[in-house]
Amino acid sequence: MTVPDDENPETETVYTIIGVQVQYKWILKEFVMKNFKRSGLIIALCPLFLLAGDPIDQYTAKHLGKIVKLRHQIHQYPELGNREYKTAELVADHLRESGLDVKTGIAYTGVLGVLKGGKPGPVVAVRADMDALPVTEDTDLPFRSTVRTVYNDVNVGVMHACGHDIHTSVQLGVVSVLSSIKKQLPGTVMFIFQPAEEGPPPGEKGGADLMLEEGLFDELKPDAVFGLHSHSGLEAGELGFTVGPAMAAVDHFYITVKGKQSHGAYPHKSVDPIVMASEVVTAFQTIRSRTLSPLEPSVVTVGIIRGGERFNIIPAEVYMEGTVRTYNTAVQDQVEQRMREILGGITSAYVGSYELKYNRGTPAMINDPGLAEKMLPTLRRVIGDDKVKMMDPVMGGEDFAYFANEVPGFYYRLGVVKPGTVSGWVHTPTFRADDSCLETGIRAMSNLLVDFLESGGM
Repeated sequence: MTVPDDENPETETVYTIIGVQVQYKWILKEFVMKNFKRSGLIIALCPLFLLAGDPIDQYTAKHLGKIVKLRHQIHQYPELGNREYKTAELVADHLRESGLDVKTGIAYTGVLGVLKGGKPGPVVAVRADMDALPVTEDTDLPFRSTVRTVYNDVNVGVMHACGHDIHTSVQLGVVSVLSSIKKQLPGTVMFIFQPAEEGPPPGEKGGADLMLEEGLFDELKPDAVFGLHSHSGLEAGELGFTVGPAMAAVDHFYITVKGKQSHGAYPHKSVDPIVMASEVVTAFQTIRSRTLSPLEPSVVTVGIIRGGERFNIIPAEVYMEGTVRTYNTAVQDQVEQRMREILGGITSAYVGSYELKYNRGTPAMINDPGLAEKMLPTLRRVIGDDKVKMMDPVMGGEDFAYFANEVPGFYYRLGVVKPGTVSGWVHTPTFRADDSCLETGIRAMSNLLVDFLESGGM
């Protein structure tokens, strides 16, 4: 910050003095004491500064109207993973208008904006995901999505049913706020706008891991990374956090149970894959209840089971697909091993066979305890201690984990439900995030990033 005095004739404007952060009050105090007898101007400036309040709040209020409009546009015209072309263009335009260095086309449609502060300091990253889901919206929002597209050869509606429009808009707001005070920023902020958090289209790579694979952190590696996610169980104005394990690893399995086809009236001439698959589904549940420790969090879910073409034909094959959720890599190993043993035992007992493809996907998302302890006081100060809620770990997954595996990460929840109203859960047609959550999101994240930089980093 440049403080006007007799030795510095190129004084800052009154607006800049008003825009100085609260933690610089001691500098102004020294300035006032030094110049009190020299200039009556300072007597007028000090009350203005005191009335001005925190600059982050000021600039949040200044930019909020535009951010709300951008949120409506992003929500009304959602795009699926690796296809966020218009959203990425909107994001890149906003970053350039805010004076950031911008790189596009990372992992198909990802965008990186770099804001260099006016003072030396650490590097910090913040991430927002941009993709929508193949869900047909059923809300009363005037800007609701009516977009349709083809996904997996099916014509589907497209909706921001997981709040990624909120994540993107909040981060655009943080860009506006921090670029307005960049002269006072002691360090550099990397704004990551990520595609395909929900997963890329079949046959493609995508998401956080592909951004890293393409060198996202090669030239500039942050000391820490921050992120947030909409939560329809919290009201707008509330935040939730978890220290340590927060979200589970996500594995994806594909199974083909193979038998022998026959007429439904002659089952003795078949090797019935439907019977085998039914027993497999039931036996898989014993992995959780009888193999693993009851204190070890895990989920084994068969989400798809398909077989047969006609009511009186026993098919030759049954296809199954599902997910495994864990927090411990040793448990992952144990679950996969038991699945193979169960499949082998059941199918061999019926003289059948099987194929299992087991993909280990997103790793567990672990909030760095040291970083969480360091930054929670900021959230409590900005939002209010009673509005910051400790939350239990969940078995949902989040590919922010890839970033948090590279550098310490802190990922928290943003309440999005207007008090007195209701919202469907995430990934449902009635998920409804209220605009009022944007202000809280912008203020919270802006303060986290500024406080982290001013603390000198990790």
